[in-house]
Amino acid sequence: MNPLRGETEKSMINKAEIKELIDKNNLVEDYIDLDAQLTPNGFDLTVEKIFKFSGAGSLDFSNRERQLPETEENTPQKSKPEDKYGWWQLPKGVYKVRTNETVNIPNNLVALAFSRTSLLRMGAFTQNGVWDAGFKGKSEFVLVVYNPCGIKIKQNARVIQLVFLRVEETEKYKGIYNNLK
Repeated sequence: MNPLRGETEKSMINKAEIKELIDKNNLVEDYIDLDAQLTPNGFDLTVEKIFKFSGAGSLDFSNRERQLPETEENTPQKSKPEDKYGWWQLPKGVYKVRTNETVNIPNNLVALAFSRTSLLRMGAFTQNGVWDAGFKGKSEFVLVVYNPCGIKIKQNARVIQLVFLRVEETEKYKGIYNNLK
């Protein structure tokens, strides 16, 4: 309780609480390896697809004239034919990433995402929006490769960490990205 305001403190939930919400409420689905992706304070999301932008977008106040830019899916390349997974060779630039995981955020949580520090140490970072209370679906975000030599990312690599924050129960997210598959 915050004695100055008379309201419940908001806090980030920990690994045990995240696991409980995954087990009981499918907070995160379609993950690759729960033990590897659960972190002390969050959950690592993995790469399903990477797209390059091939057109311009537009955004207005009401979203009536919103137009998402065209994208082209990058195809990962296997080093050897017998390899199970391939690599994306990404030159310096900006990309859209879609995750393998589906998140199902209840009305009393929001999520924020941060680049994994390994990605930062390679000269790349992500930009993410807020995962609103009530959002359900796959996540998409921007990956910026600033390294002039580029980077390589293997299929299913862990690239961002979601942290979940408690909020007063609120209305559900109703945007067009809900139930993105």
